[in-house]
This record gives sequence, structure tokens and C-alpha cells, in this order.
Amino acid sequence: MNMILTDIFQCAMGKQAIGAIGYNQLNRLDTLLYLMVYPQKPMVKTRTIELVRYDKLPAGQNAIVAVMSYSGYDVEDALVLNKASVDRGFGRCQVLKKIAMPLKAYANGLQDKIAAPDVDNPKHRKIGADGVAEVGYEIETGDSYLLKESPINTTTSSTSGPQQFQPQHMSYKLPDPCYIDKVQISANDSNTPLIKLQTRQTRRPEIGDKFSSRHGQKGVVGILAEQVDLPFSDRGIVPDIIMNPHGFPSRMTVGKLFELVSGKAGVLRGTHEYGTAFGGSKVEDMADVLIAHGFDYSGKDYLTSGITGEALPAYVFTGPIYYQKLKHMVMDKMHARSTGPRAILTRQPTEGRSRAGGLRLGEMERDCLIAYGASQLLLERLMISSDRHEVDVCGTCGFMGYSGWCGYCGSSRDVVKMVIPYAAKLLVQELLSMNIRATFGLGEEFPRDY
Repeated sequence: MNMILTDIFQCAMGKQAIGAIGYNQLNRLDTLLYLMVYPQKPMVKTRTIELVRYDKLPAGQNAIVAVMSYSGYDVEDALVLNKASVDRGFGRCQVLKKIAMPLKAYANGLQDKIAAPDVDNPKHRKIGADGVAEVGYEIETGDSYLLKESPINTTTSSTSGPQQFQPQHMSYKLPDPCYIDKVQISANDSNTPLIKLQTRQTRRPEIGDKFSSRHGQKGVVGILAEQVDLPFSDRGIVPDIIMNPHGFPSRMTVGKLFELVSGKAGVLRGTHEYGTAFGGSKVEDMADVLIAHGFDYSGKDYLTSGITGEALPAYVFTGPIYYQKLKHMVMDKMHARSTGPRAILTRQPTEGRSRAGGLRLGEMERDCLIAYGASQLLLERLMISSDRHEVDVCGTCGFMGYSGWCGYCGSSRDVVKMVIPYAAKLLVQELLSMNIRATFGLGEEFPRDY
């Protein structure tokens, strides 16, 4: 049962792993492409890997892993990464994104055209003489990458006389800078010219990025530790990753223990070992190889603390495990907002990171605030920070008025100002439009016959 679960989890993780996708990967223009900069063949293979030729286009790297607790930044599957390993290229990847811009054709025979850059405009400094950003330039938020002109009048009756064009600037909107990697001019199905730009970002692992071994043991980077502070073996080996041992007992991923021992033996004698269930490299054989090369048969090493210089009080299970970098990176997900755009209908903050939206205080968060009795905080989050709206309410009939006057009963004597969520005001008006009478009650003075 445990082996089946491990297989299921790895099936999900393997699809998200960044690696090599094909020998033509640098000649393609995909909408979104993640590439590992230094992919490696796994030290421990399986029969299936050889059948599907996974070792020809791998998606991971062999990391020296120490199974131990180090600081408080490795709880709940979080990983401690060696900063020097990251500097040398561990987990480094490239993100390639495509921007496509068609030059539309209009009914009167005119079409969009590329404009020349304005040399005095600082936002045009990355654009070449042909109106498209030049390959190799780094573009940042607000920089223009394409200049085009669109005809002002596009109706069929405007074919005679001089035509006027208005310039349009295509600007880079994302917060993280990138490089122009490729520029291609082609055509779409309707034979309209299509300008494609490929942008490139090289990313190194940072706190919050996701990694996984081939046993479904996923985790995010908790800290990038300096190499001098990490433990080292008597042969001077410093681990690339420190993994918390609590990830083993309940998951029972014995295959990961086998992989470490087999990988360590394979490194020492220069062979690729096999981790196929019930038919891979035998643990006894791997133990013999380790002993022959001066290591402990169990895969454990004598480590010295990099901080105190003292020997660690226990032997530590250390060796190579194949780790995959997954496409979930904190750079793509990080989002915060103070004020920003609002939806037109409800006047509430927009939704989603791409639209600079607000962070939702859901029903369960609301329940927590009610349980704490934090009524003013609840009011602030659900109305003041969201869609606070001031309305005039008639104390006589309960309908909403305007400018201190009630249009229903004609009174201006009992009209008071109230602050309510705009969504509540909208609901009342929508109910009225369906002939459902909805009124506001203002305390004891409100007449009971309504």
C-alpha cells in the first residue's frame, strides 16, 4: 500500500518538475516554458526509466542530502538549502514566456503598422529602429517592447482622404525584469502579420520555492544557509539539502532510504544503480560497496557542526538523492495590496494577483474574528477596507433618499446618514427592481406597520 501511494504522489510531482523537454527546446517559442539549466541523470535508475528514455531528457539534479534536524527552518517538510550549492547552479532554471501581438486589418483596407521609436522618450530606449525591442535587452516594468500605429477611422466610408494613425505603446507590466530572448515575425490563420517576442528570466532557488524527491516528499525552501554554518563530513562533504527525519516514519518511504544507500554506492564505484521495487540493487550488495570504500554500511556519516566545530552527537544518514525543482515558485505567487482597483458593479476590490486584487477574508476567517469578539476588526475588514458607502435613509418610511430628501414619502425631516457596505445598498435596489419591498429600520422610532 505504501509503495502504491508513493507512486501516486510521484506521478503528480513528476508532471510539475522542471527539466529538459526536447533537444530543440532553445529553438521553440512556447507560451510558457520552464527549463532546468543543469539537468542531471539520476544516480539511481529504474527499469521503467530506461524504457521511457527519461535519462535522456531528465528533470532533476542529484543532491547530497543529510537527514537531520537543522534550526527551526526545516519543520513540516521544509528544506534547508546550501547557499553555496545554489551559487554553483543547484536548482537554477529559466522561465521563457511568449508575447504575441497581431497587426490587425480593418474593413477599409487599412491595417496596424509598426512605428519608429522616439529617441527622446526614455521608455523607448530598448526599442530598435524597426519598432520592436532588440534581442538581449533587459526590460523592466513600464518599458515599451513594441510600438505600433492604429488607424483612427476604420469604417468603410473612410477610404478617401489622408489617413490618421494613433500610436500605441505595448509596455511590460510584470514586476520582475526579464531579457528579450527572441523576436519572430510570422502570420496567423487569417494571414495577419503576427509579431512574437520571447522573454527570458533566469531564476535561482529562493525561500518558498518548491522541491520534491521522487517519492512524493515535497517541501518548500525554509532557509538558504551559509555553507560555513552547515555540518560537514570527515571527508569534507557538505550537504546540498538538509531534510527533517520526521518525513520518514509516518510516510514509510523506504524507497528513499534505499535510493540514498544505492546512490552513495553508485557514486563510489562509478555505476548507475537500480531502485526498481522487488528487483533493484540489493541493500546487502550496496552495503558491501560502502564498506569497501571506507564508509559505514548503513549510509551514515560522522558529521561535524559548522557552527561550533564539535562533532554531532549522532551519526547522520547522508548521501545523494535525486531532487526535482517544481514549477511552483514564490516569485510567481507573491502578492500583497493596500489599495487598488475595484469592481465597477459592487465597488469591492478586484480578485486575483494579475488584477492587483485584494486578499479575501473568507467565512472561516470571519468565524475566527466572531469567536474572538473582534467586532471592530470585522467591521473594518468586511466594510471599511472593502466597499464602505454612505447613504441617506428616511426614518419615516425606511427607503433610501438622496441629498437629505426622501423621494418616496417626500419628507426631509427624518432623513439620516448611514454607512453601509455598497453591496448591501446594491442588494436593496435589486430587490426593489423585482417588486420586493426592502427597507431600513432605524431603531424604536421605526413604525411597526411597515
